Amino acid sequence: MDEKDWNMLITLYEERNITKAAERLYISQPALTYRLHQLEKEFGTGIVTRGKKGVEFTVQGTYLVNYAKEMLLQLRKAKEYIVNMDQSVKGTLRLGVSGMFARYELPRLLKNFLAKYPDVEINLKTGWSSEVNQLLQKEDVHLGIVRGNYNWHGEAYLIREEMISVASHKQIELEELPSLPQINYQTDPSLRMLIDNWWKERFRTPPTIAMEVDRLDTCKQLVLHGLGYAFFPNICLSDDEPLHTIPLISKDQQPLVRQTWIIYRESSMELTLVKAFIDFLKEETAAQST
Repeated sequence: MDEKDWNMLITLYEERNITKAAERLYISQPALTYRLHQLEKEFGTGIVTRGKKGVEFTVQGTYLVNYAKEMLLQLRKAKEYIVNMDQSVKGTLRLGVSGMFARYELPRLLKNFLAKYPDVEINLKTGWSSEVNQLLQKEDVHLGIVRGNYNWHGEAYLIREEMISVASHKQIELEELPSLPQINYQTDPSLRMLIDNWWKERFRTPPTIAMEVDRLDTCKQLVLHGLGYAFFPNICLSDDEPLHTIPLISKDQQPLVRQTWIIYRESSMELTLVKAFIDFLKEETAAQST
């Protein structure tokens, strides 16, 4: 087995369909089938079984997939450490970033970082913070940028903290909220829980949910057109938008804040490009706080 075989097995395991796996790998279906047969001959066992709905992996095949994942991980690490040996800041930086932070802050940061280190390439994956956490757990990324607090036992550094506010097209009072139409959007569970706990602390009746949408930007447009109010972290609010906002305060007079963290393994700091990026973010954080 070699690197191409490892990629083939992992792709087929993800797709469970020979035609779709071949398309992803940019090879023909007969070529993929032939190589699969060769591997089965090499190991003297069946790797997959074929059915009407696609392919299923045997116990032996699943073992080989896990072996392939481990080998690709070790190969990638070896390449990264070899590139790192001359201590120059170059190579591919693999980032997992919260979609919210990626939308409002990351483009500016990456532009400035790459201007400083032009020999670095960026491999970026975005999603919910919980998904970014999983990417880091599986070592699919060098570091993650997450919002909220997650069960991460490695290194973490706070890079941003902002208020959470209720926003509306016209001025309202907090006491009016239960009787006004609220617009919800899909968001990370930790943010939803923070807002829900604030509501339960303050009101005895549930909110009047008028609309539920999949994207924050859609929600904001509906609020801007006077169709209801919504709760937003201040990262997505701009001074030039005609919105009335009220920062949320807890019962014990503490502001509700949304935190953004860099999370990473201590061992990742051995890679020059990872250390350079973390140091860059710390410098940016310090500059914004002054």
